[in-house]
Amino acid sequence: MCSSVLWAVMALHNSPIAVATDVFNSKYLAVQVQKKILGKMASSKYIAISLIDDTSGEVLDELYQLTKEYTQSKKEAEKIIKNLIKIVIKLAVLYRNHQFNQDEIAMMEKFKRKVHQLAMTVVSFHQVEFTFDRNVLSKLLNECRELLHQVIQRHLTAKSHGRVNNVFDHFSNCEFLAALYNPFGPYKLHLQRLCDGVNKMLDEDNI
Repeated sequence: MCSSVLWAVMALHNSPIAVATDVFNSKYLAVQVQKKILGKMASSKYIAISLIDDTSGEVLDELYQLTKEYTQSKKEAEKIIKNLIKIVIKLAVLYRNHQFNQDEIAMMEKFKRKVHQLAMTVVSFHQVEFTFDRNVLSKLLNECRELLHQVIQRHLTAKSHGRVNNVFDHFSNCEFLAALYNPFGPYKLHLQRLCDGVNKMLDEDNI
């Protein structure tokens, strides 16, 4: 089973994923990634289910729009969000198919707690005036990055580790975070929608 999961994951590295329309759709992309992974598995008992729900998809779409505006590059924004989606799907497939040993499970639980802390902080900095600290957010994001590297170390390739760095290099950038949280900046509505989505995920115990 382990070899089939890893074969499927590695196959993604050489398989470009096309978006159905000119409109970037995170949930559509997630389904395509999932199909590519699960389609390579030998056992029919691994039934495809949605690993990214509607709320998560909306948050990813908002991250894409935000990244596109900040970088002024549709291509760069698509690359970052596609990498994020691939990481999420691969991690979920490995986790749900019991590929982690006990140490990795403990590390995964630590990673999930850190992501939850990050989500709470993202929302809190938006809701409570004058509390935003770019260095705190950047530190939390980089702590998530290091934990994730440890979780996938035994399972995924160097290219996947590169994808992790591509995602976290962007979102942990202090200049990006300062621009995002600038109350007079151009990303105010993006931040509002992003935090609404993250808050909903927290309420649904989905992050």
